[in-house]
Amino acid sequence: MTTLLLIHGGLWDDMDAERFWHKPGIVAGLHRHGITVLSPNRAHRAPDWASEVEHLTAAMPNHPVTVIAGSNGCSAAVRLTLVKPEHVERLLLAWAPTAGDPDIDARTRRSLTELGAPPHVIDTLLTGQTLRGVTDDELAPSPNPSAYFPQSPRTPSTSDEPSTPCSTPYPTPSNCPAAPNHPIPTSRPTPSRSSTPRPGSP
Repeated sequence: MTTLLLIHGGLWDDMDAERFWHKPGIVAGLHRHGITVLSPNRAHRAPDWASEVEHLTAAMPNHPVTVIAGSNGCSAAVRLTLVKPEHVERLLLAWAPTAGDPDIDARTRRSLTELGAPPHVIDTLLTGQTLRGVTDDELAPSPNPSAYFPQSPRTPSTSDEPSTPCSTPYPTPSNCPAAPNHPIPTSRPTPSRSSTPRPGSP
């Protein structure tokens, strides 16, 4: 059975895999289905997305995995897929922040500054087109089957923590309210105007 590599959200804050994937019950739900799950912590306060890829590569097994990423972890996941395509069997991006949104970027820039990130690091982390850290030209030719769950437009929030666990590895509207009607194979993420992901929040 396919191994899942879960890449959590957060950006220079105290978010980790325990809060993002374990505490909401996501990992436990996957384990109940007999799924092998890897949920490493991302590099703490990485200066760029390349450093995140190097850190994540060290946590990967010696066989291809299905990568599921949430929030700012999506940028790390896409960069990982571009650099190590032979290691990624499939890719699912969930609730990715949109690059180039002035309001979102301004809030994120303030938050990163308060956390002590230097200006050049902030610029590097926020630069992108549809997705932070990636150009649209880089996204377009990806050979890996992929799908994208958009952010909920109902709930702009300052939290980066998922609030609704989905206990199936392949969510649909019937078993996970945040899921779209069907996956979007080999697709480019669609820009969203909401700020941060909270699937199923009121």
